[in-house]
Amino acid sequence: MRIPIQVLVYPVRKNNEDWEYLMLKRVNNRGGFWQGVTGAPEGDETLIEGAKRELYEETGFNSVKLIKTDISYIIPMEDRWIEIYPKDTRQIPEYLFFAIVYQPGPPKIDHIEHNDWKWCPYEVAMNLLSWEDNKRALEYVHKLLMEDLII
Repeated sequence: MRIPIQVLVYPVRKNNEDWEYLMLKRVNNRGGFWQGVTGAPEGDETLIEGAKRELYEETGFNSVKLIKTDISYIIPMEDRWIEIYPKDTRQIPEYLFFAIVYQPGPPKIDHIEHNDWKWCPYEVAMNLLSWEDNKRALEYVHKLLMEDLII
């Protein structure tokens, strides 16, 4: 059973003076859409521990500065998830993080979950995303990075 909590992590890196965002494409049987790193804490993991583990499992990146934002939103429960969440789960809160990646090289994606990846400028990353909550989350991260509020 999954804990009814999600984390969303946008990996970011500097390319010269510009920020790039790592987008991952879900395999077709999991929706075929583009996103950041997503997942759930396991067992007694904190949100930060779960976000760090998910980032490593889905990208192989561990040389990062992981930052939890004050943004979260609610994902309504869908019938297709009934078997993986506790009975009576109606909604799943998702908490936003981003990770400044210092590790060189490409990500090592988990091909069970994703079949493509790309580092993108902000505008390209925004156009790849499907869900409005994910777009608002990326917009928030981009604003923080542009204002140098966290570096």
